[in-house]
Formats: sequence, structure tokens, C-alpha cells
Amino acid sequence: MNGQELRDALRTEMASATPPPPLSTGATLVAARRAHFRRRAVWASLGSVAVVLAVTGFAVVATPDDHVYQPAGQGPLAPPDASGDTKEPWPTGPDGQPQEDRTARAGSQYDRGVHLLNEVVSVVPAGYTAPEDPANQPADQRMLRTHQAQFEAKVDGVDRWSYLTSVAVAQGDRTGHVIVEVHDAGNQLPTEPCALARDFWGMQGECQVETVGAAQVGVVVRPGNDDRLDQWSAYRHPDGVVVYVAQGAKLDETRPALNTLPFSVPQLAALAVDERFHLR
Repeated sequence: MNGQELRDALRTEMASATPPPPLSTGATLVAARRAHFRRRAVWASLGSVAVVLAVTGFAVVATPDDHVYQPAGQGPLAPPDASGDTKEPWPTGPDGQPQEDRTARAGSQYDRGVHLLNEVVSVVPAGYTAPEDPANQPADQRMLRTHQAQFEAKVDGVDRWSYLTSVAVAQGDRTGHVIVEVHDAGNQLPTEPCALARDFWGMQGECQVETVGAAQVGVVVRPGNDDRLDQWSAYRHPDGVVVYVAQGAKLDETRPALNTLPFSVPQLAALAVDERFHLR
């Protein structure tokens, strides 16, 4: 089985998975979708498709240049009907046809994802580099720069999206990463700064509120039992857009970890407020 066949098989498996019926409406459905979002996000830090398949069975996504990327995505919008189609179509792509899944691979949302990636690269501090992926990179190798635009839900007739980008950050032969995730206004994430921060990917930890100008930013300075990331900040803009900025000293198991995180706690808080990440 070649790489493309593997990806097709994984997508087929994901499309056929039917979630159990919710115990109640509204909040339960949202919670279930976001829990699935977090479970898939766990595997964003794994560099091997084989590990993802063997351990989780969750789908991977091929980027437009045919590399493999493990995004923090959700499952189907609704359980498939008897024909195998979702009950509600995905958003319409630039070709006038519904997307094949939650991920935009072209169009304005995709472009916002690319823009976010470029902005994250631009904030890598002096003393660190943001290495690029080599040409002709093997499809099963962990990518150093990734981005994704993902449809979340239709709220009051308006499509709501989230945008995720991960950038490897190196110092000498040591490599960590920086992640930025942005949610459109209209999301149902918490409002209180530390509740918002602790909601990121379902991770908990020791949180403190940092003041940046007039803004109050929740920053988890020390994670709990979940060590996927070392620190992250969270801010809800007045218009409802939510920005998460996270950093981890270790990119994956194949590379030595950074000795020092790229950003201090105040810097991490300031980045969550930074207008460069305020996608609208």
C-alpha cells in the first residue's frame, strides 16, 4: 500500500465512524465535537503515520503538496445517512462544490491559514530559527511548518472556522515548536481568561492572568499531567475572536529538545493579544 492509498483508507475509515447519539442537545453535541478535536490534536506532535494508525485509527490529512499533516481536526459534522453522505453539506469551496471534509484546501479560509503561518514565522525571536521543510520530503516525515483552516460549525447561518499553524523553532541542533490557534467569533469557548486557557486541547495546568495594556490574558505557565506543550496563553478579543499561542521545548522524539523556551510568560501573553493573529 502506497502513501496515497493509506491516506485514502484513513479518510474512508473516519467517514464511516458514527459517534454515539448525544444524551442531550446543544451543549452536549458541542462538547462531543470539541472533545474529538482535542483527541486528534494529541497526534499532531507525532511524526509517523504508522503510529497514528496503530494507536488511534484517526485520520491524517494530505496537504496540497501531498505531504502528510496530523491536524487538530474534528470528525463529521453529522452522522452519515444510509447513502454515506453527511446530512448537511460541508461549506462550498472556490470551485462551487462542497468541501470533501472540514479542511479547506483552497479559497479565502485556506489563504487565512497561510497568512497565519507566515505571521507565526515572523515572530520567532532572535537567537532561534524557523527551519523550512526540505524539498521532496518523505510523506510520512513530520513537517516543520504546517497550517490548516477548519470548518467548525454553522452558527445563525454563518460558517465559523478555526485556524491552526505549527512552526518548528530551532536553536543549534535542538528543536521545539510554536503553535497558534485562532477561533472565529461566535465560538462557544469560555470567557474567563484562565478557564479559556485551560480549555485549550483539553489540557489543564497552573494558570495566571497577565495584563497586557487593557487586556487580561490567561497563561498556563506549568501544565498538569499532559505534557504535549509547556506553556500557552489565551485571549478573547472584544469581537469574540479567540487566540491561543503555545510553545513546547520538544518537537518530536527524533530531535533533541530546546534548553530554553523561545518566549517568556509576558511575551507569550503579548502574542495572544497581537493583532497579527487577530483573524477576521
